[in-house]
Amino acid sequence: MSTQRFALSLAAVSAIVLLGACGSMAPMKPMASSMFMQDSLPDAVKVPAGHKVAMETVGVGEITYECRDKANAPGMTEWVFVGPNAALNDRNGKQVGKYYGPPATWESMDGSKLTATQLAVAPAGAGNIPYQLVKANPAMGSGAMTGVTHIQRVAIKGGVAPASACSPASKGAREIVQYQADYIFWKAA
Repeated sequence: MSTQRFALSLAAVSAIVLLGACGSMAPMKPMASSMFMQDSLPDAVKVPAGHKVAMETVGVGEITYECRDKANAPGMTEWVFVGPNAALNDRNGKQVGKYYGPPATWESMDGSKLTATQLAVAPAGAGNIPYQLVKANPAMGSGAMTGVTHIQRVAIKGGVAPASACSPASKGAREIVQYQADYIFWKAA
């Protein structure tokens, strides 16, 4: 066998071995973000300095609204937010918790959960509920929610009050709207 032919055969065998090795590799998973970037958010809903991201989730679910009397406006009605019901998924789509209310409660699959107090909201675009920043109350139980200080609602799609009529004749009617939002959980650094 000539040296040239041997080199070609060796190159072919090497390529086959390399392709076989690549074919047996597990697909790469997307890298988790080491730090959620707040740069594009309105200042009102940014988490104060001295905190770090503890968990990033995608909330997928629904919000219930009810047709009620408008506060301080006798004879007028409006759609009023009743509460959410959403699965909290990690960035790979696996459910890691749930979000429900009232009161607004974020619960991890490990049983730890917390409620929070709203600090600020800011517009998130037409057809979307607002960005939100809440200060977490101490967690109940121990687990993923332990030590969470703030939660941000960002990357919002939908969730606004229904477009259907809310009139005195339809008081008490409830409607459910779909929404999606990222919930970013922060702890003290």
